[in-house]
Amino acid sequence: VVSRGSFKAPLMIIGEAPGATEDKEGQPFVGRSGKLLDEMLISSDFDVEQDVYMCNVVKCRPPKNRRPTKLEIEYSLPWLYQQIALVDPLVVALTGSTALESVIGMKDPISSVRGKWLNWNNRLVMPLFHPAYLLRNPSRKELSPYSLTKKDLFEIHNKLKTIFKTPSMRYSLSLEAEMKDS
Repeated sequence: VVSRGSFKAPLMIIGEAPGATEDKEGQPFVGRSGKLLDEMLISSDFDVEQDVYMCNVVKCRPPKNRRPTKLEIEYSLPWLYQQIALVDPLVVALTGSTALESVIGMKDPISSVRGKWLNWNNRLVMPLFHPAYLLRNPSRKELSPYSLTKKDLFEIHNKLKTIFKTPSMRYSLSLEAEMKDS
C-alpha cells in the first residue's frame, strides 16, 4: 500500500501502517479512519485529490493489525524518505505516535506535541492525533481530540495559504502546478 493523492501536493500525511481496508483496496487512509480524515480535510478546505498526498511509514499490513515492529519500521524508512523527497511537500502531518517516532525520532506523547510546528530537515511538520484515535474517542466537544485535530488542520491550511500568499489555496496550487510544468 504505497500512496493516495497528488504527487504535487503541498501537504503529505503520514500514518502508521495499512489496516484491513487499506490492504484490500491498495490505498492508505480509505477505511473508517480515512473517511473521517477526508471529511475533516474537506471541512478545512483541502481538496483531498489535489492538495494532499497520503502514505504510511510501513507499506504492508502487520499481522492482526498490530503496531509495526522496530525492524519493520527500519526496513520501511528508506522507502518513506524517498517518497518525501520525491513529493517534496511544504508541510508533513504525522498522524499518531508511531509516525512521529519513526519519522523524526520524537518519543513524546502525541497529546503533548500535537498542533505544534516542528522543523525537520528544513520542512514544516505538524503532529496530529491519528484518525483511528478520534474514532475511539468520538466526542466533538471543545478541546476533544476531534476538535483539536480540526483546529490543527485549519492551522496547516492557514500556514499553506500564508506560504502561497493568496486568498484561495486551490487557486494558488493550480498556479504553482502551471509554473512547475512550464
